[in-house]
Amino acid sequence: MIAIFSDTHSERDHDLEGEALTAAREADTVVHAGDFTSEAAFEAFQAECDRLFAVHGNADDAAVRDRLPTSRVLEREGVRIAVTHRSDSGELGLAMLGRSRDADLVVFGHSHRPAVIDAEDCLLLNPGSHADPRGNRPGFAVLEEGADGLEGAIREPDGTLIESVTIDRA
Repeated sequence: MIAIFSDTHSERDHDLEGEALTAAREADTVVHAGDFTSEAAFEAFQAECDRLFAVHGNADDAAVRDRLPTSRVLEREGVRIAVTHRSDSGELGLAMLGRSRDADLVVFGHSHRPAVIDAEDCLLLNPGSHADPRGNRPGFAVLEEGADGLEGAIREPDGTLIESVTIDRA
């Protein structure tokens, strides 16, 4: 299982609770699309997860930015996943990042708004923010191996379904 988070915005901790905390602890890989904000929040995530795959965001302090790239790519179950915090060019820029990385899925953050967007060549997934939703539903995502790729959902920290998603193998 892959657990996906973004926009923690904490000065002290990971602020995970409920199903979000369970997913972070049980996932084979945890993806974080930036804005831990503090090194303490980043290290709290590292302490909960066996395998953290993260990028930095625009609100991360210098200590976090020095430790994390702005984007990266991972592959699971034949699906290529590009991870970044944001694109100054919006959905088009995120889709272009996906194309340039030959990605089937682009995970991003920044808006704190959970969403799955079909960008023709790839899907865009924003898990939202589990800890600082800023007027949106709090969210995180989980992906698991399916018959033809990855299947999953964006959920609220208590487990309430926001949106389902399927990412086909290329």
